[in-house]
Amino acid sequence: MGKEAKLQKDAMRVLKETSRTFYIPITLLKSVLKHTVGSAYLCMRAIDEIEDHEQLTSETKQHLLRSTGKLLQERSFDEEAYYQLIKPYAAILPEVTIRLADWLKVCPKDIVIKIKQSTSIMADGMAKWTEKNWDLRTKEDLDEYTYYVAGLVGVMLSDIWEWYDNTKTDYDLAVGYGRGLQAVNMLRNQEEDAERGVHFVPDGWTRADLFTYAKENLQQAEIYIKDIQTRNILLFCKIPLALAKKTLKALENGEEKMSRDEVEATVDDILNQ
Repeated sequence: MGKEAKLQKDAMRVLKETSRTFYIPITLLKSVLKHTVGSAYLCMRAIDEIEDHEQLTSETKQHLLRSTGKLLQERSFDEEAYYQLIKPYAAILPEVTIRLADWLKVCPKDIVIKIKQSTSIMADGMAKWTEKNWDLRTKEDLDEYTYYVAGLVGVMLSDIWEWYDNTKTDYDLAVGYGRGLQAVNMLRNQEEDAERGVHFVPDGWTRADLFTYAKENLQQAEIYIKDIQTRNILLFCKIPLALAKKTLKALENGEEKMSRDEVEATVDDILNQ
């Protein structure tokens, strides 16, 4: 097996280990898109694992995120500098974070600059809100935080669709799509987040307000996909959206999450449309 093929295989393995929502739709994409979107997702997941890490101090997280963001701004990613940056923490960082340079290598050269750009902005935004201890007070705060951690995923995907076959989508709607998925995650993990002292709900908001926020943004996601004609891109976008909507319904019914059977049935329904 060649080096590139091995990297691609590793990327799909790590993707399966780290992503509950995106692994299935990514595997449905055609080869070039599959490896591009898989690479992009892993880059963003690499820094997300830093932000969420339970053993790293706030100061360490900020340092790692800001330094990684700067490395991603360079024309050529300095693999050795990144290795030296994370070396003191390598024993506790997950594989997806340690191998950021590998995920960039999997990405086609003529789109990787966009992936690096979005991931760099995300890293800086995560560092900012880590410094603030994720103390969201207003809807504007919530919009800003969800833009950095999820809306940028939508922006990045829109860039990839246009690069792939000139599929043009609305960036604002793409951000709404990402925000909607993130808001569902916030609702699902609200108790767990509260236990570690993190509250993503603005002052004066109830859980019902967060449900409304999620639904309004998922409505933007519905509009977003109407611009997409390429079938495998459309399937990719429909699956996380359908899973998010059904997860919201499950949460409203007092359930913790969808069952595995419900997830599989939802995916099958979309594939058979």
